[in-house]
Amino acid sequence: MEIILAAPRGFCAGVHMAVNSLDLALQRFGAPIYVYHEIVHNQHVVRGFTERGAIFVDDLADVPPGATVLFSAHGVAPQVRQAARERNLRAIDATCPLVTKVHIEALRFARAGYTILLIGHEGHDEVVGTMGEAPQAIVLVEDEDDVDRLDFAPDTKLAYLTQTTLSVDDANRLIDRLRAKFPWIQGPPKEDICYATQNRQEAVRLLSDRADLVLVIGSQNSSNSQRLRELASERGKPAYLIDGPGDIDADWFAGVETVLVTAGASAPESVVESVVDWLRDRFAAVVRSETVREERVVFPLPKPLRDTDGQSRAASSPAVR
Repeated sequence: MEIILAAPRGFCAGVHMAVNSLDLALQRFGAPIYVYHEIVHNQHVVRGFTERGAIFVDDLADVPPGATVLFSAHGVAPQVRQAARERNLRAIDATCPLVTKVHIEALRFARAGYTILLIGHEGHDEVVGTMGEAPQAIVLVEDEDDVDRLDFAPDTKLAYLTQTTLSVDDANRLIDRLRAKFPWIQGPPKEDICYATQNRQEAVRLLSDRADLVLVIGSQNSSNSQRLRELASERGKPAYLIDGPGDIDADWFAGVETVLVTAGASAPESVVESVVDWLRDRFAAVVRSETVREERVVFPLPKPLRDTDGQSRAASSPAVR
């Protein structure tokens, strides 16, 4: 068996920043550190931090007054920030800057009197946070049926934004449908889907044709990982989203000669290595790395954690290894 190991894969700059932030917060302030929602959508990352004293909560009422709370990479609504201030919490904001960009765009459009059509998945942490910036001005659009149900007069100021972790193809289909129905609709100055999401999708698009089966490493609640599996399936390949070797079924590989292995933006490289080792042990697999695009993006740590050591540690974690 041959393994095509896709690059880029795994941790993006935003995930590196968030994970490094929680790691440094635990070192600097000691356990417990409370985290509002999962730091990233990956069970290995969450479990590892839980074992070190991080406590993940979905309600700031569960955080003792005066404690340290870290906001996850997916961002939070202004109401959550206000609740943290009211409880006198030491808040560390590890929101991905690309998510912050969407929040700023939502505020800008709302203040200018626009109705904002947000393309995304209901209930996703990122969508909840973005909608919280201007709840009276934002309408969620999940699919074509949602677009068809919309009805706005030609003098309505309309704008669209997107969740950063969507399928590029799916988002473009919805944007094209919105533009066809509302030709005057405005978009953001620069597209919202993040560079890492696009790069990982591009790698699957280009490399899956050479594989008999695709393994995507990531947790089930990871939106960008789900999109990678869906993309491979749409290209006619058997594709499985797995958290690690324990999810693999050896029967999948009957007659399979080439496997494409990739990982969502919140999946650690250590899990990728364990999956590759599993394939090597059972099928004497040989590995060939294929780099579709290089990534050199690094995001700064949140201000409460910035110092010489912290900055150097953030910069030492490239998005592709």
